[in-house]
Amino acid sequence: MESETAKTTLTMTSLRKESRLRTITALLRKDWQLYSLLILPIIYLIIFKYGPMLGNVIAFRRFVPGGSIFGETWVGFRYFQMFIQDPTFWKVFGNTLMLGGLALLFTFPVPIIFALLLNEVKSKRFKKFVQTASYLPHFLSIVIVAGMILQLTAVNGSINGIVSFFTGDSIPFMQRAEWFRTIYITSEVWQGMGWGAILYLAALTTIDDSLYEAARIDGANRWKQTLHITIPGILPTIVTLLILNMGNFLAVGFEKILLLYNPLIYETSDVISTYLYRVGLQSSNFSYATAIGLFESIIGLILVFSVNAISRRLTQRSLW
Repeated sequence: MESETAKTTLTMTSLRKESRLRTITALLRKDWQLYSLLILPIIYLIIFKYGPMLGNVIAFRRFVPGGSIFGETWVGFRYFQMFIQDPTFWKVFGNTLMLGGLALLFTFPVPIIFALLLNEVKSKRFKKFVQTASYLPHFLSIVIVAGMILQLTAVNGSINGIVSFFTGDSIPFMQRAEWFRTIYITSEVWQGMGWGAILYLAALTTIDDSLYEAARIDGANRWKQTLHITIPGILPTIVTLLILNMGNFLAVGFEKILLLYNPLIYETSDVISTYLYRVGLQSSNFSYATAIGLFESIIGLILVFSVNAISRRLTQRSLW
């Protein structure tokens, strides 16, 4: 009897697999033109994202220039021990956590607030103008943005022109470590505010207007409508973007920092990515740099899984 039951179960399983395979085949035949558009992105991901992961093996092997790309000799966790015992690494790790935390604290909620404010604007022309003006900084090259920041914060720049008018003195912003974080976070908010609000504005359009009408009948003002209808309506989008942003928590903007920082402000501006650039490329210590990069990736993966689990428990919403 048990053998017959097992045979029946196997038969049902095989039938289900065949049914799924037929369904997938039918979908591919029906919409093959659309699925063909995925070929180039998949090739890109394989070559530039998944393929380079094989190179992580040199974090455990000694890489010699001119030798095998997968290292010459096995050294185990030697390079991990090196950066754990390196005080410079922990200094840049602390800077990365500080900049990542400040970026998450300011750059994540600002687009939400901006989208909520835009949603209250009644004039369509003014709304479109503000949207367009706020989107533009996102499309500027990092080099242009860094150049603008350096020009504005220069001793003879526009900001110091205002400061010297009121105080009589100029501040060398980019030569003082205590100013770097403020300048960097401000530029991140300015550059990403409009672009980050796009998804929230799209989510706001999906909220049923009848909910607002019912709330107004019940006597709810605009603040209560926002608190009890608007924010819960875009909460799934907020949670999804928060989880995705946590994956890049330690991946603080390498290009902008590299263009802005200098040895005088390493104390607050030097982060893991710039440290990897100096150690890995400029000093040709590729195995050591790979070990640090692998450590950073593992921390990011842990953060994503942790935030996803917390979100699933607290809000019943998650990516998986």
